[in-house]
Amino acid sequence: MARLEVHLLGFPSLRLDGRGVNLALRKGLGLISYLADACAPVGRDHMASLLWPEADAEAARSRLRRTLHKIRVAFTVDVIEADRSSLALAPSIDVRIDAHAFEAACAVGELNEAMRLYVGGFLQGLSIDGCAAFEEWAFFRREALRSRLVQALERLIERELVAGDARAAVAAATRLVGLDPLSESAQRHLIKSYLRAGDRAAAERQYEACARLLKAELGVEPDAQTRAQLAVHRIEVPLSGALTRYAERGGLHIAYQVVGSGPPDIVVVPGFVSHVERIWDEPRCRSVLTALSQMGRLILFDRRGVGLSDRVGAPPTVEATAEDLTTAMDAAGCERVLLIGASEGGPGCIHFASRYPERLAGLVLYGSLAKGSWTPDYPFVLTHEQYDLWLRRLIRDWGGPAEIATFAPSLVGDAQAERWWAGLLRAASSPGAIKAVLESLRDTDVRPLLPRIDTPALVLHRRGDRAVRIEAGRALARALRGARLVELDGDDHWLWAGNQRSVLEEIRAFVRRLEEDRLPPD
Repeated sequence: MARLEVHLLGFPSLRLDGRGVNLALRKGLGLISYLADACAPVGRDHMASLLWPEADAEAARSRLRRTLHKIRVAFTVDVIEADRSSLALAPSIDVRIDAHAFEAACAVGELNEAMRLYVGGFLQGLSIDGCAAFEEWAFFRREALRSRLVQALERLIERELVAGDARAAVAAATRLVGLDPLSESAQRHLIKSYLRAGDRAAAERQYEACARLLKAELGVEPDAQTRAQLAVHRIEVPLSGALTRYAERGGLHIAYQVVGSGPPDIVVVPGFVSHVERIWDEPRCRSVLTALSQMGRLILFDRRGVGLSDRVGAPPTVEATAEDLTTAMDAAGCERVLLIGASEGGPGCIHFASRYPERLAGLVLYGSLAKGSWTPDYPFVLTHEQYDLWLRRLIRDWGGPAEIATFAPSLVGDAQAERWWAGLLRAASSPGAIKAVLESLRDTDVRPLLPRIDTPALVLHRRGDRAVRIEAGRALARALRGARLVELDGDDHWLWAGNQRSVLEEIRAFVRRLEEDRLPPD
């Protein structure tokens, strides 16, 4: 059986039985790259329109036929199987694709092998003029793989430090900084690795380089955690204040942290994007998390597909989020918890509450909703078309402080907050991956579950919330039996932005009521 090696990481290259194949056709390279990555038949008309969008259907099909002929001449064998309606790499050929091998290595924790395979960005340097749809596909795929690389590097650094191989951690952290020099989280990984390697001078030089770069590019100083990094000498307690651990169920690894002590156990279920380590980098967010950890034992986790948890092909539905929540709770030894569902985390909490009432002490829904898109009986959210328009805008601006004016209008123009949000987005997901996540949330409807829930519930919502209107919070409170609704002043959607005190006071009072109800009568 002939063996075809398809290298998609870096500028694409092809080898057949160890012999390099010089395919001097950009569209030919694009065609083979697309088929190889798809691992399934692709429609001829789709492929023709992707590579020749300016041509009419007949002309595009004709050019596709000529390109297929040139590919066969270059290889001297049929590497593409074509029929009247579809194209695919020939099943008679053993195909090895480096991008797929990289993802497989990440999935099973073979992180050094993943680093070896990732020699460059997906189709790096291959640009096909006039093929916007092809370029968009390549961009999303490139960002998804880059996001997996960041995640793998962060896991590798921590693993090497725990194993005592600080020099290997330095190498991985250096690569991480090279991906995003403006990420203070990445810079701290490198500074910490230098310290663990006993090279304080290198750690100090790295801090100074970081400070110069932040000043030159963003006009800001390093944040308090970065400034304090040089005083940190132990790996046992990472900068986030808690050790990131992994809980495994069915081959899927969920990243989680435990901070403080209980009872009660308090689990925060985040919105559409999260990262259990980088959330601590923002001072306001860190202040809220610290306050929550002083009310009980705080458990944080990243649902599947985002943050430091395993990337998966299927989007995190409410059912999947409830399963991931259960995985984190079991790993942390939780029996009953107070759930705090923020924004899009709310529907997952509602599903959990309806399915596992015996494991729930109380439910807090902040800035949340029960349905993702408009219907006549749920008129206070975006229509399907408006949602998709907003999603396209979010994806277009991914990597910058995307939609911060919607999520936290009080922080617009705050260079530190905008830098943190942009970095968290890049680290937590990629444009293509988050598109699937948000499309799943758009189609969510947990309203039928609400009447089944009789757990004590608190609904918090800011009156001017621009991301989720106050009417959504009011609808939740009406549908939840005995729920208490508190309408807060302000227009920030993020819990930690704006007036934190009022939010924390309501949660603290709710925790006290739950504790009082739990105590036996005198």
